[in-house]
Amino acid sequence: MSFKNKHLKTTFMIIVSAVISALALKVFISAGGLFPGGFSGLAVLISRLVYREFGIDIPFGLLYISFNIIPTYMVYKYVGKWFTRYSVMQYALVSIFVWIIPEFDITYDIVLIAIFGGILSGISASLALAANASGGGTDFIAIYISNKTNAPAWQYILYGNSVLLLVAGLLFGWEKALYSIIYQYVSTQVVNSMHQRYKLMSLRLFTDKPDEIIEAVLKTTRHGITKLWGEGGYSKQPKCMLYMVVNAFEVEEIVQIAQSVDSKVFIDISKTERVLGNYYRKPLE
Repeated sequence: MSFKNKHLKTTFMIIVSAVISALALKVFISAGGLFPGGFSGLAVLISRLVYREFGIDIPFGLLYISFNIIPTYMVYKYVGKWFTRYSVMQYALVSIFVWIIPEFDITYDIVLIAIFGGILSGISASLALAANASGGGTDFIAIYISNKTNAPAWQYILYGNSVLLLVAGLLFGWEKALYSIIYQYVSTQVVNSMHQRYKLMSLRLFTDKPDEIIEAVLKTTRHGITKLWGEGGYSKQPKCMLYMVVNAFEVEEIVQIAQSVDSKVFIDISKTERVLGNYYRKPLE
């Protein structure tokens, strides 16, 4: 795919992500009086508090963009330039769409609001991440931690948001804060389910054609492959096991390559919680 086509595809996904995020904020967060996580939740909290205490309506977008300035600079410097540019586009569009889209109610059931609002929020974040971008703020923090530990870190962001909800509960009542936990939990689980970049899988391939499979696989990935020899328990014939750890989204491609080389290959696939040492991960651009 050319850079131009890749950029157009990424831009389209970011626009869709921003629209969904804005809908979650205007249709579900506003209707239910809930508090989203991260910097968007902090912006909502401050905006509601200032309006209640002083009657001043501070635009959500102004607060949201302001909170993202320092994290954006840090990510631009240490993670990736295009990743940061796409992320800025995403949270800037969210701010614009929140200002444009009117508030309207789909349901008055607070449980449905929390669940489906969380689903929309999670889908929005997952689309942004799939497009090599993010919603900024605490997403930047999660990505930084994931890059350092080679493990998903979105669950830690949920823990951090608990502090925000504690403050929201003290200021606006515990009922809304508790329903907001449902919203944030659902959102986090959707991201954990859809986002594959930091999920690791182990592959063990038993084959009579190890060198041919290694040559074919290494044409598409830079992950290391370990070759171990053994003996078949029934056939008593020499067997080779190829072992490698890859990202979850790479598994199907590698399996197809191995099967195209050796139709009789036996493959064992399992989850890997974490790796230590020299593991190649394609950098964010």
